[in-house]
Order: sequence, then structure tokens, then C-alpha cells
Amino acid sequence: MLDGVMRRVIDPPVNAAGRWLAGKGATANAVTLAGLAVGLAGAGVIAVAGPWWVALALVLTSRVLDGLDGAVARVRGKTDFGGYLDIVADFAFYAAVPLAFVLRDPVLNGAAGAFLLATFYINGATFLGYAVLAGKRGMETVSRGEKSLYFTAGLLEGTETIGLFALLCLWPEAFVPLATGFGALCLVTAGARVRLALGVFGGRGGAE
Repeated sequence: MLDGVMRRVIDPPVNAAGRWLAGKGATANAVTLAGLAVGLAGAGVIAVAGPWWVALALVLTSRVLDGLDGAVARVRGKTDFGGYLDIVADFAFYAAVPLAFVLRDPVLNGAAGAFLLATFYINGATFLGYAVLAGKRGMETVSRGEKSLYFTAGLLEGTETIGLFALLCLWPEAFVPLATGFGALCLVTAGARVRLALGVFGGRGGAE
């Protein structure tokens, strides 16, 4: 919901930083992998109940790098594989953080973590399925920045998810209610996207 607003705020400095990195020889894929590595390191700190400020710093740095890879790609040239690698890295990161909280306290966080991961999976399926069909029809949008995939708006997007992760780093004791509530909203987002897809792609035929 907030990604469109955030793009207008962060794009100018991110694009400037991306041009600087590209000028230094950085590649978009390298930045993507660096962001994933930093994010997984943050998840590792969470899992072992390390300092909250270290986990938060790593999680936020990972997302900064996730924004920079696209800026570098716009300078050096976008590739289909780069877009593919970016989305895979994003999903790996988004799975790693809830898993880290489950590993941190399996008894307390296990059920809520499993629910959150399941809703991420369902929501991700609606997002990727819509992107595939949108690409097949030649649909384009830049409302969420220049992307390799078609990004549909939703109640919960990247900004809200990063906000959740930051809040969990600061308040890990609240994982169960926060994860449960956020997971429920993920299902609302997924349902809304399915309804949107029915309106855009619907027809008389059935599933294939």
C-alpha cells in the first residue's frame, strides 16, 4: 500500500547512489547477492537472540541494497536474469526472517511463524501468478518503480513487510500477535489480488 509513496521519496537518492556504484564497477547481480547475504546474516542474528540493534541494522541494510540493485541495473542495463535473481533473493529474505524467529523460540513462535510463512507463500503465489499473466498480455506499470515483473498494488507490500521486520527486531516478545495479525492481512491482500485477477483476466474458461 505504501510502496508507491516510498518510491517517490527514496528513488532520487537511491538512483544517485546506484549511478555512483555503477561508476565504480559494481554489477546489479553482485548488489542483489550482497543484499541477500546481509539479510541472511540479520536473520542469523535474530535466530541466536543476538543484539537487536545488530539485527535491525542488517535487515535495513539488506533492503537498502535491494533498492540499489535496480538503480545499478538501470545504469548498466537490465537483464531478465537480473530481475529473476532479484525476486528469488527477495523471497529468500522474506522467508528467512520469520524462520529465524521460529528457530529463536520454536515452542512459543512455531505456530505463528508457520502461519506467517504460509500466508507469505499464498500471497507470493497471487503476486507471481498475476505478474506472469500480465507479462503474457504485455501489461506494464511503473507505479512501483521500474521492475522486471509486473508489480500489483496491495494492502501489504514491501514497505509494510520491512516495517514488520523492524518492529519485530525491536520487540521480539510480540512476535506471536504481530505475525498472526500480519499473516491475516496477507490473506486479505491475496484475496483482493485474486479478485483483481478475476476482473482483468477472467473469462468463461476454467483453470488450466
